[in-house]
Amino acid sequence: MRKKMKELEKIQKVKEKRFLFKVETSDKASDYAKYEELRYGIWGDPRDKLPGMRNMVCENFFHSGNSLIIAVYAEDEEGRFREEKDHFVGFSYGFVGVKDKEVGFREIDNLLYYSQYVGVRRDFQDYRLGILIKEFQKEKLIEIFGIYKVTSTYDPLTGINAYRNIHHFGMDVVEYRESCYGDFGGYLNRVDVPCDRFFLFWDLRREVRGPEYDLEFLFEFGNLAISSEMIEIKGRSGFVKLEVVKDVNLDLTSDFLLVEIPYDFYLMLKETDVPQREIRNIPLEWRMKTRKVFQTLLGRKYKIVDFRWLEKDNRKRDFYVLKRLE
Repeated sequence: MRKKMKELEKIQKVKEKRFLFKVETSDKASDYAKYEELRYGIWGDPRDKLPGMRNMVCENFFHSGNSLIIAVYAEDEEGRFREEKDHFVGFSYGFVGVKDKEVGFREIDNLLYYSQYVGVRRDFQDYRLGILIKEFQKEKLIEIFGIYKVTSTYDPLTGINAYRNIHHFGMDVVEYRESCYGDFGGYLNRVDVPCDRFFLFWDLRREVRGPEYDLEFLFEFGNLAISSEMIEIKGRSGFVKLEVVKDVNLDLTSDFLLVEIPYDFYLMLKETDVPQREIRNIPLEWRMKTRKVFQTLLGRKYKIVDFRWLEKDNRKRDFYVLKRLE
């Protein structure tokens, strides 16, 4: 039975601006064109398409399928919500699948939701909308679908996603996947940097409780499996300072370890997109060395338990926190 519309909408206020979060229920194919337009505006790879407009209608949970589609609209200058393209600033899309292929759909506990897209328009990326979309998604998956298991992927070198997924929501990293999207391109990827991803599991019923540790202590006493230093390069837009890998230490055996990543990997990808090989290889070196570090430590029964940043050496530095399992 379809939920009342008011239960499918929620208004949130961020930085004195209001946003409408709404579950998409339309049966008109034309209403779905905006999702593909926004997806392309955010990621920019024409090959990485959402389903066609007609298919999105059919896939929608409120029609014939098992997809949950969420739209976010910003209020206009007069404080009204107009569900039009100019005010459409974020979305999420995903679908129901199964964990154990042998069990299939025969048992309800085997069902899980794959969250494929969470996107926010570039000029609205300072409003915490990524976190708010996931919180709204969580509410609706429980209330409408009755599902408590969610999976997704993200680039291990993107701190903004790591903070949201690991620190805020307490998702578990299940595995490290190498080059899982092939030569995926667009604004946030480069074809010469492999598209490695963390595969995540999110238990919606579990309360998020951060582990007890002292980040400053871990940093000061050198519990870093990988660390960085700053250099100045001539990048795509001019001279800019970026992190390069300084040290890799896989001989550490402490209960807690830190793995540093670039503070802004998207900026790094953009600025190093130049012909000079030594500059162009900076993000590639980060990818290959962090790949080895993560795979080695996860293989040694370390678990990623948090993601935090510190201000050190007059710069912000991002760290994964790993704990050795008993």
